Amino acid sequence: MSYTPGRVLAFDSGIGGLGVVQALRTTLPDDTLIDYLADNALFPYGEQEDSLLVARIVALMEERITSLCPDVVLIACNTASTLALDALRARFEVPFVGCVPPIRWAARISETRVFGLLATRSTARRPYLRSLRDSYASDCEMIVHGARTLADLAEQAFLGHAIDDTLVAKELRHLFDAPMGDRIDTIGLGCTHYTFLTDAFLRVCPPGINWLDPAIPVAQQVNRVLESRRPRPDRDNRAETLALTGPATDTVALKQAVTRLGYHSIDVLSGAPAP
Repeated sequence: MSYTPGRVLAFDSGIGGLGVVQALRTTLPDDTLIDYLADNALFPYGEQEDSLLVARIVALMEERITSLCPDVVLIACNTASTLALDALRARFEVPFVGCVPPIRWAARISETRVFGLLATRSTARRPYLRSLRDSYASDCEMIVHGARTLADLAEQAFLGHAIDDTLVAKELRHLFDAPMGDRIDTIGLGCTHYTFLTDAFLRVCPPGINWLDPAIPVAQQVNRVLESRRPRPDRDNRAETLALTGPATDTVALKQAVTRLGYHSIDVLSGAPAP
């Protein structure tokens, strides 16, 4: 069988998954095709009802998988992963890779046995998070902050806009001002959007904190799945796509930002489910 490059479909509620796309670009073979879909019409996912999200994500994947025939689908969103992966794997034969908060990783490296986790409010309140802590970090104190504004700030940072460090510091204080918060030596990113705030975190955070961004480990897992794949015979090698489910709020800035990641056009997905 002749060689065909692998094709990955990455999905997120907004631009946060593009942080994982950055990691994919440096991890996967150069000729890998990476499509991206942002459900920006319903951003942020953390503020939506669970049942609505699962049905919507399955419907969006139905259209994209049928159209693009990817070898692997990356759900580059913690909220979508914790909610919809089981339903997606039951519905589609293509392999899925999800993103989960780096709780096991934090437990491996925290010396004080106290670590923080920044997440969306939706992820922070789900029992799944405590289940991960009980399974992988039962000897640790996990301090979670469900931040509403960080995802919005991350989108602004990605678009090249200046970020108010005081707003970032205000969110971080919820971790450090909590009981035992002064012992935090590690903070995990529980939302892919937060990758774009890394510089701001380092500016306002006390020195010596280990920051854990799952983007590279997730990209490495996608690579492992691709290496074991059988190329899909029904797929052509059309150009990569970057699609939204609704109009961009700042099209000029978004085009400039995604060009840095190798995308040369932005499509609005026709027929996307109504929010």
